[in-house]
Amino acid sequence: MTRTTRTLLALVVLLAAAAAVGRYLSGIPDIVAFILAALALAGLAWAVSFSTEQVGIRVGPGVTGVLQSTVGNLPEFFVVIFALQAGETVVAETAIIGSILVNALLVLGLVLIVGSLREPGGLMRFSKRLPVDTATLLLTSSLTIVLIAIVTSRHDPASHHIRVISVVGSVAMLIVYSIWLNQYLRADRAPAGAERESPQIAMRTALAVLAVAGAGSAFVSDWFVHALQPTINQLGLSQAFAGIVIVAIAGNAVENVAGIYLAHRGKHDLAISVVKNSVAQIAAFLYPLLVLVSQLTKTHLSFSLQPVWVGALLGTALLIWQITGDGEATPFEGAALIAMYVVLAVVAAYEF
Repeated sequence: MTRTTRTLLALVVLLAAAAAVGRYLSGIPDIVAFILAALALAGLAWAVSFSTEQVGIRVGPGVTGVLQSTVGNLPEFFVVIFALQAGETVVAETAIIGSILVNALLVLGLVLIVGSLREPGGLMRFSKRLPVDTATLLLTSSLTIVLIAIVTSRHDPASHHIRVISVVGSVAMLIVYSIWLNQYLRADRAPAGAERESPQIAMRTALAVLAVAGAGSAFVSDWFVHALQPTINQLGLSQAFAGIVIVAIAGNAVENVAGIYLAHRGKHDLAISVVKNSVAQIAAFLYPLLVLVSQLTKTHLSFSLQPVWVGALLGTALLIWQITGDGEATPFEGAALIAMYVVLAVVAAYEF
């Protein structure tokens, strides 16, 4: 391990400790606690992206992407559970939808721009399979949500059984995701080791850093949201905006940094794998899992969403299929994804 790496990891530990002080020491202003938590979250995101790259040197991008997205999505899981336990249904729902949208539009858009600008002719190339599979999983999940939205808006007899439909739909989606994940990882074993690069740290150390940083990000995300709530109230922001934009960006800081960092390094397949695996995992695994787990919390989560978010999910699935399905991307396509996220953020700001 180089001296620079050791210094940066030590700095991350100090930032996390400072965030803990800001959270639990009385008398600390909310804005200070918020800034400390944000800095700690960014530092932990770097630690995850660094350790992910070290793991990726030894295994294929598919395995690495699944591993990184699983660790990176821990904050979303805990934030939603805490929100449901507190009865904050809107924050919980928009945090999940926001996580999908921020990864599929904002983060992926930034990855495509950064990755394509460093290539001759501004054309970024990557494997086609994962983008197509991700769009399929997102469309499948969106169809379930669309069906529930239709029966709810029309007050059909099925609208009185949304909880049961959501539970059955969750089980079905988890089965589909498990089948996809199994075949995806098996297909990814062959390309592993194609690029030989000397790792900076041992495999065991990389996995340890990844696990600790991922777990730490879950705690820091909770501190971030705790300090953010008073700020939201003072600024008069909507809960939808908090979930779609603020909590989603903070909770996905790991993917934000990791994907952009890997794209800048020219590791296009790994960068796409990190971001697209996160989208697929949230839509087809994390959301259904939270629906099932929420049956044990104070407030139950379902697939019944406001029409605006139903349309946003369906449109996002179609957009990323169109843009990334050919295995190529340009700065223009990345900008298009980011533009759509900006529009959705403005809509969320007025969804009181």
